[in-house]
Amino acid sequence: MRRISIAQLRENIEIAFDALRASKLRSGLTILGVVIGVSTVMTMATIVQGVRDQILNTIQVAGPTTFYVIKVFQTTPVNPDNLPKWIRIRPDISAEEADRIAALPQIEYAGIWAQIQLRLEYQGARTQSIAGFGSDERYQEIQGGELIAGRWFTKAELRGGAPVIVIQEAQALRIFGRIDPLGKTIVAGGRPVQVVGIYAPPANIFAPPGQEVGAVFPYQFVLHSYHIDKTNSLFICIKPKAGVSVADAMDAVTIEMRSIRKLRPADHDNFDLMSQSQILDTFTSITDIFFFVMLVLASVALMVGGIGVMAIMMVSVTARTREIGVRKALGATRRDIMLQFLIEAATLTGIGGLLGILVGLTAGRGVTYLMNINASTPIGLTLVAVAVSVAIGLVFGVLPARRAARMDPVEALRYE
Repeated sequence: MRRISIAQLRENIEIAFDALRASKLRSGLTILGVVIGVSTVMTMATIVQGVRDQILNTIQVAGPTTFYVIKVFQTTPVNPDNLPKWIRIRPDISAEEADRIAALPQIEYAGIWAQIQLRLEYQGARTQSIAGFGSDERYQEIQGGELIAGRWFTKAELRGGAPVIVIQEAQALRIFGRIDPLGKTIVAGGRPVQVVGIYAPPANIFAPPGQEVGAVFPYQFVLHSYHIDKTNSLFICIKPKAGVSVADAMDAVTIEMRSIRKLRPADHDNFDLMSQSQILDTFTSITDIFFFVMLVLASVALMVGGIGVMAIMMVSVTARTREIGVRKALGATRRDIMLQFLIEAATLTGIGGLLGILVGLTAGRGVTYLMNINASTPIGLTLVAVAVSVAIGLVFGVLPARRAARMDPVEALRYE
C-alpha cells in the first residue's frame, strides 16, 4: 500500500479548511455538537480530579493513620428516625469507651467527638448552615490548621461542658467584620456561647460551601445542649502511636471494644471501624459513578456531533461532485479521494475537540473556583479527548468518503 506523504497530508488539510470556510454555518453547527460533548467531559474531569486531590490532601493533613470507631459505617447516612433493627440494637458510642481505648499502649490519642449542623449569629449577622464539632483541645492536632488568636479549651471547661467556642476564621469575618471576636458572646444554634479562640483550617481542607467546619465546642457542651444524631454523627477519633501501624492499632481497638461490650467469640461486632483509606475509597466509588454517568451523557453529545459530521460530509460530497470528477480526470485515485474527505471530517471534529477542551477546562476551573477547590489540568484526558474527537471524524467520515471515492468520473463531470 502506498504511504501518505507529508506534502499530500498538508494539501488535504488545506483543502479541508477551504471547504470549511466555504460552508461556515453548516460547519459551525457540526463543530458545536463536538464542542458540547468534549467540554462536558473536560468540565467533569476537572471537577472530579480537583475534588479527589483535595480529599487526598486533607487526609494527609489529618494524618493517614487517623481512624474512627462509629456505630455503623454506611456509604450514605441512615435515617435516624427509621433505623433497621440490626442498627437499633447496636449500643451508642460512649465516652467511657473512648477513655478505655486511649489507655491502650498502641494508641496515642482517642477522644469522643460529635458533629452537628448550626448557624452562628451576632447582632443580626449570621452564617449559613455550618458544621460544628464537639471535641477537645487536641482538635487542631488531629485535623491540622492553626489557632491564630485566643486559646483552646481548658480542662475545667471540657469537664464541665462550658458554653465556649473556637470559631473558624472565615465565619468570624462573616459575622464580626473588623470587630475583635475574642470574649464576645454569640448565638450558636440558639445557644449563647463565648468566643475564646479563632481557628484557621489547613489551606487544603476539603470544605464545599455550606459544609465548612465553622465551630468547635467542648464535647460535653454539645452533648447537653444540642441534639446529636448518635448513629451518623457520634464517633471516637483515634490516632496510633508513632511506629504502630494502622492495622495493628485497629486490631487492638477491635479487641478492646469487644471486651468492653462483652461480646463472645461467635458474636459479630456491634460497632464499625472506619479508616481514612475507607473514606477515600467510598468517595472515589461515588465520584467514579458520577463521572461514568456524565461520560455517558457526553458520549451521546459526541454521537450527535458525529452524525452531524456525516450529514455535512454527505452534503459536501454532493455539492462537490463536479470537483471530484475533475480530480479523478486528472489522475486522482479512489484512495486519494477517500483520504481527502476523511481528513476533512477529522479536521472538522479536531477543531471541535480543541474548542471543547478550552471551553471545558475554563468551565471546570470556574466551577472549582466557586467550590474553593484547587484543580489541576487533567493532561491525560485532554490528549484522549483530542484523539477521540479526531477518531469520531474518521469513523463518521468513512461513509461519505467511500461514496465520493466510488463516483464515476464521467458521470461526476456531467453533474450540474
